[in-house]
Amino acid sequence: MWIANDWKDFEVIDTSKGEKLERWGDFLLIRPDPQVLWETSKEHKGWKKCNAHYHRSSKGGGEWKIFNLPKQWDISYKGLTFHLQPFSFKHTGLFPEQAVNWDWFSEKIKSAKRPVKVLNLFAYTGGATLAAAKAGASVTHVDASKGMVTWAKENALASGLKDAPIRYIVDDCVKFVEREIRRGNKYDAVIMDPPSYGRGPKGEIWKIEDNIHSFVHLCTKVLTEKPLFFLINSYTTGLQAGVLSYMLSIEMKRFGGIVQAEEIGLPVSNNGLVLPCGASGRWESIESK
Repeated sequence: MWIANDWKDFEVIDTSKGEKLERWGDFLLIRPDPQVLWETSKEHKGWKKCNAHYHRSSKGGGEWKIFNLPKQWDISYKGLTFHLQPFSFKHTGLFPEQAVNWDWFSEKIKSAKRPVKVLNLFAYTGGATLAAAKAGASVTHVDASKGMVTWAKENALASGLKDAPIRYIVDDCVKFVEREIRRGNKYDAVIMDPPSYGRGPKGEIWKIEDNIHSFVHLCTKVLTEKPLFFLINSYTTGLQAGVLSYMLSIEMKRFGGIVQAEEIGLPVSNNGLVLPCGASGRWESIESK
């Protein structure tokens, strides 16, 4: 398992009965987590004195119960700053487990000793975009949500990356890649964090089990002749690490290189165990080893 264990401003404190107790900077949140199938004693005082608690509804969705939490606050990771806020479906605007991938590809970019162009698809609030830009890459950030792209720009400003070579695009990711192929634009690396299900700005339907392999194939057509890396993240149960590895092995075969895939996770400070948080598949060129 690849573990994001370098956080200072974030930690999973404890987990029990379908929920996790987390520290985000100075604030304690309780959020649901379907991976938490066990029940423990909940001895940590944060379970009873949290700043906010997201409750799932038996009818689907849910809502936050706010006790003492600002509308927005910040946390940092290795020089990057991220704005956070509680918003729909339990999220805060950041997936901390992805830091283990940020560290991995940042080293690839720094060690490349050449200009690196990165395409970040389903780019959300820009965690991977900012990590890649800080490492020295030029990044094209694509997401179908205008609000998320605006949030990413604000995170870039807060991280001192306002003038970094980042191109922000509000678009359906599939349609954008198709246009880049027609334009002849090429990238040295692709990062994708596709949702299980979603809709593009014009109602385009995305269902990961039906679309992911064809989309990975499509994305290989925008790679340079000597790409640096390809990263796929998945939070969908059916897309296990072995599935990601298989797809990358098929689609990146002509480039040589190495494929690896693992679960990613976050350490739980109360007991020293690791909470699984999805899976990632990585392809990297021999030169980046």
